[in-house]
Amino acid sequence: MEKIVKEKYKIAVIEDEAIVSKTLTEELEDAGFEVVEAFDGEEGLRMVLKEEPDLILLDIVMPRMDGMTMMANLRKSGKFGSQVPIILLTNLNVDDKIMGEIGRNEPAYYLVKADYSLIDVVQKVKGCLNPKPSF
Repeated sequence: MEKIVKEKYKIAVIEDEAIVSKTLTEELEDAGFEVVEAFDGEEGLRMVLKEEPDLILLDIVMPRMDGMTMMANLRKSGKFGSQVPIILLTNLNVDDKIMGEIGRNEPAYYLVKADYSLIDVVQKVKGCLNPKPSF
């Protein structure tokens, strides 16, 4: 059976800080990804259900609906929502509650904004989309 290779992966950036969203979008586009954006959890949930991106970069602290609530709602929405990889972006200390939510909502990963560079984000996105084969 022939393996299907996508021409361009679609990434959703859901981030309420315009400068952070713009910077992430530009870096991802420069790396060859198609990017769609939303600026709060409600808009983000509607957009990802319509666009069905290959991966979601999701801020946790946002207006109207926080990222954790959006992720939980997405995971309950059906096959696409239950399987799409999510990378949570946060400035919060990742505590047991957040780690528990991440564990319940796999595939989910997190990056602490202060600890990553744009190159790190692009590498994490690539790693999530092209995981190493297991033997």
